[in-house]
Amino acid sequence: MSDVLWARGVDLLYGETLAVRNADISLGRGEVVAITGQSGSGKSSLLYCLAGVLPVTRGQVCFAGRSLGDLDDEELSAIRREQFGFVFQYGELLPELTIEENAALPLRLAGQRKAQALTAAAEVLDRLGLAQLRERRPSQVSGGQCQRVAVARALVHKPAVVFADEPTGSLDSVNSTAVLEEFLGLARSQGTAVVLVTHDPQVAARADIRYTMSDGELTEQVREAS
Repeated sequence: MSDVLWARGVDLLYGETLAVRNADISLGRGEVVAITGQSGSGKSSLLYCLAGVLPVTRGQVCFAGRSLGDLDDEELSAIRREQFGFVFQYGELLPELTIEENAALPLRLAGQRKAQALTAAAEVLDRLGLAQLRERRPSQVSGGQCQRVAVARALVHKPAVVFADEPTGSLDSVNSTAVLEEFLGLARSQGTAVVLVTHDPQVAARADIRYTMSDGELTEQVREAS
């Protein structure tokens, strides 16, 4: 499997604090990589380096054969907008938009016509069991449903990679399991790779490759048997 995203020797400094040190990581198309560790271990910092949100202090992050550090702001923004998706712990939906409009947002930002974007969003929402909620606003649905909408938004434009930072951390165990299954199932079915940051070993166990992070270092790698 050829790597769609990889990092070699990545360091990240916050002032004099080395938040990430000498990190190596790679993932292929449709592959799920989990980074687990305690709060403050550096796992979210590494995720944002991989996504091109934080510039690395040393080392290199490459997507589709291009070093993110060599790209200008416009090129990097285009990759994040068109090729990457994001899921956060609390969904981060826009309260003034409907569920369908929230899910369609990446397509609208990429310049797709509203009718086409809403149609694509409706199809993804339907796959996640949310078709009947399309016209509601985030305040009118449950936390678990909001997180499913966040998953739909991250996957609607069929990105190459989705970066998920504690995507089920705000949910109870029942909703966490259901959202995670739907998220990873849909991502794998469309060939989207996932970088999944979590403190929960049960969530990490759903990944193809698992890393443990401690004090800024990736200290362990476990690959699931195929």
